[in-house]
Amino acid sequence: MIDRRAFLGALAGGLLAAPLAAQAQQAGKVHRIGYLGATTAFAHARYVEALRLGLRDLGYVEGKNLAIEYRWAEDKYDRLPDLAAELVRMTVDLIVTHATPGTLAAKHATTTIPIVMAISGDAVATGLVASIARPGGNITGSSFFFPELNAKRLELLMEARPATRRMAALVNPDNPAHTLALKARESMAKVLKVELVVVEVRGPQDFSDIFSAMVKRRVEAISVLDDPMLIANARQIADLALTTRLPTIGFREIVDAGGLIAYSVDFPAAWRRAAVFVDKILKGAKPAELPVEQPTKFELVINLKTAEALGLTIPPSLLQRADQVIE
Repeated sequence: MIDRRAFLGALAGGLLAAPLAAQAQQAGKVHRIGYLGATTAFAHARYVEALRLGLRDLGYVEGKNLAIEYRWAEDKYDRLPDLAAELVRMTVDLIVTHATPGTLAAKHATTTIPIVMAISGDAVATGLVASIARPGGNITGSSFFFPELNAKRLELLMEARPATRRMAALVNPDNPAHTLALKARESMAKVLKVELVVVEVRGPQDFSDIFSAMVKRRVEAISVLDDPMLIANARQIADLALTTRLPTIGFREIVDAGGLIAYSVDFPAAWRRAAVFVDKILKGAKPAELPVEQPTKFELVINLKTAEALGLTIPPSLLQRADQVIE
């Protein structure tokens, strides 16, 4: 139950905060932000809205004191460098992007325009920043321990299906962060005594063929790595996994679409938090001196409807640890 007075008070406070924050902006100044998206506007809509809400809370309103130039790679990562260069030529005040492919493309395009990575996997290991405390260069934002997260997923999926002996790791070879994550998964697979089969996919046109191949190779479960293209196509992955009776674990979008388990970062929260970095930079802060933030909360979500469809009984010990159970 929600306390109505507390809710109305918070709502009123939020409505008042935005106008007050807006008054603090430079009079007549319109900030131009470049938005470099690795997927499509449709697939990324919830994250765009999260960023907009965060900016609105800080007094930035599109069409008033803010203009956002959107560029979308449409799941084709080889387009990212040209799109990033296009934003640089427009002399935007800063660039907001996400994931390792998008952030690397922006980094290669400019060393002077500030870059905010809404969320990226292991920014230090992939060379995006020098360190978490002092990023150096022109990039800051949020990053998470991508390899460790994915190794943990193997452990959780084995707990849900202990009989698994051959598990597939669904990866995008065009995402540099996946190389690091695979090393951690391979180490965990040895500990769990499960064979790890690496399955590469570069686009949604490949899904049908790779699922058929996994069935032929007698794969018994799938771990899906975080990647903009894979996240954007979570529904197709989940549907094919259910059709081929393969339990999956991955990001939140996969379980919402009908996958079995999600163990992940709250991506919308990270995008909303990106607005704070944008605000600080527009007010004069240097990205090199803004520490990279790391999410501290990971959510475990289990889809019991999918478990029932797959004929799996999820151990009570795993259900008790879940943040949410979909029934």
